[in-house]
Amino acid sequence: MTTGKVYLVGAGPGDPELITVKGRRRLAEADVVVYDYLANPALLDTLALEVECIYVGKRHGNHHLPQDQINQLLIDKAREGAVVVRLKGGDPFIFGRGGEEATALAESGVPFEVIPGITAATAVTAYAGIPLTHRGVNASVTFVTGSEDPEREETMIRWKELGRASETLVFFMGMRSLPVITRRLIEGGRAADTPAAVIRWGTHPCQQTVTGTLENLATHVAEAGIRPPALIVVGDVVRFREQINWFESLPLFGRRILVTRAASQKGTLVRALADLGAEVVGVPTIRIVDPQDFAPLDDAIGALERMDWVVLTSKNGVEHFFRRLNALGKDSRALAGCQVAVVGRETAKALEAAGVKADLVPEHSHAEGLAEAMVARGVAGKQVLLAQAEQARAVLPETLSAGGAAVTAVTVYRTVCPEADDTTMAALTDPRGFDYVTFTSGSTVRNLNRILGNDRFHAILKGARVAAIGPVTGDAAGKAGLSVDLMPDNPDIPSLVATIREDAATRRRTDAQHARGETR
Repeated sequence: MTTGKVYLVGAGPGDPELITVKGRRRLAEADVVVYDYLANPALLDTLALEVECIYVGKRHGNHHLPQDQINQLLIDKAREGAVVVRLKGGDPFIFGRGGEEATALAESGVPFEVIPGITAATAVTAYAGIPLTHRGVNASVTFVTGSEDPEREETMIRWKELGRASETLVFFMGMRSLPVITRRLIEGGRAADTPAAVIRWGTHPCQQTVTGTLENLATHVAEAGIRPPALIVVGDVVRFREQINWFESLPLFGRRILVTRAASQKGTLVRALADLGAEVVGVPTIRIVDPQDFAPLDDAIGALERMDWVVLTSKNGVEHFFRRLNALGKDSRALAGCQVAVVGRETAKALEAAGVKADLVPEHSHAEGLAEAMVARGVAGKQVLLAQAEQARAVLPETLSAGGAAVTAVTVYRTVCPEADDTTMAALTDPRGFDYVTFTSGSTVRNLNRILGNDRFHAILKGARVAAIGPVTGDAAGKAGLSVDLMPDNPDIPSLVATIREDAATRRRTDAQHARGETR
């Protein structure tokens, strides 16, 4: 059997978008992924189901698999002919023991490649608003492991020189030794009032930063209850955090938001909220599947030349309609003689991506708005193909028929309720709870209730502000026993995100006023 190859890939510091382009490409090509505790599991979400994922995480005092066994695992999998990605937090060669793994592979004759990653030292400090270098402030930076026992006489760290040798120091894995580290630096000649910081879960939405001086940092950290994983930074550059703390100042930083959407579509809303700093838990409550019988849809596509209008009511509808169009050997030219109406801006964008520009996009993005706009255009005597979800509301066909149209309604996709896996349930039942929960259709409400059971559904959402994308979804939430707190004027994702952002800002201002005693 041909020997495979091992790629030692730096996963970056935590934010899954900080992996390199090359690292992501190799990850997509992998047969086997061997990943660490600090490699964000979100990087595994896009892997094919047949990829074997093996967790070998190491935490202080708890090694899931000893290093020598990890080395042998990589060798064995490669000798079986697999393409192996060893996914390591940060950079493999910066306190990541990647050198040991590369040496073991080289000695065994297994082909390998090292793909560097963004080290936590540079990324975590950047996300905390601490530049490691700054003109006129420092001329050097030193990375130090904090996992050695500083009290040991045989330590490799030259504490006497270290205190004065470099203006900026970054300690990895040093939380349990923090009091000793700060003491040894002061004993080595570093001023006790030197600024210092500890950053926990850097680049993650749950990032925590505590600042102080060498003299009091350990006390501040203990009071804040900060635990590993965390990075320690020492030096005058810490002062700049007060001005350039950009990440923790994002509008939704510190907010934990539950997103319920179709498994294939939660990315759009998740990304928009995450870009604003939120910790987003995306739970698939809908799985989009094909119709049970393609015959009605195929017949309708075969009769497109007789249609005056084609109506598409969702992004899913567009994708499934064109997928079937292509399967029948046709493309967008089949719609040349038709006018095309869509329910809103998101559907219009999906249609344009398929090569067709919508002839009608209503001002209000819901079935009622679309029906009203079409009737206003005049549909009497027109042939209308309505491509929609199974069990869609009757508003469109009834209103168009009442306006004199001959409506052919066909199912282009169905929605089913998926099962929740262990990872999803762990995220849902996290004791921190949620600040917001978003619902984008009535199905997302009903299916989340079905997945959790009514009692747990209400227990998990207790205290969360409920954001419904529109009136129909809001009605479904009300029927499920929820009070809807937020609803955008226009039922689309950008408006939903903007509404949550505005609400968070209002609540932040109110909290600040309470803290200053300005409200009754």
